[in-house]
Amino acid sequence: MESTRQQKIARLIQKELCDIFQQQTKAMSGVLVSVSAVRISPDMSICRVYLSIFPSERSAEIIANINNNTKQVRFELGNRVRHQLRIIPELKFFVDDSLDYIEHIDELLAK
Repeated sequence: MESTRQQKIARLIQKELCDIFQQQTKAMSGVLVSVSAVRISPDMSICRVYLSIFPSERSAEIIANINNNTKQVRFELGNRVRHQLRIIPELKFFVDDSLDYIEHIDELLAK
């Protein structure tokens, strides 16, 4: 169970990462990246970020690109939240494929 502080920091990071990815994906037509969930460790040092990517066919390519540029994303996040956080957590990005899973379940139920 997360503490209130963890929840507040997770919401702050989620909001700022949404803005960062929205600006970065403007150049890529037909791609939408949204931050579906953020989980932060109790010591505030590691942050697991779950991304929902549309179209899902390109999700592996986009996640690989984001993981290659994690330092730049963390730097941009640090510039945005430097007055709220003392230490910027290490970011780890994962694909949130829950929408694909729901779609698959709907297809199975429709048969």
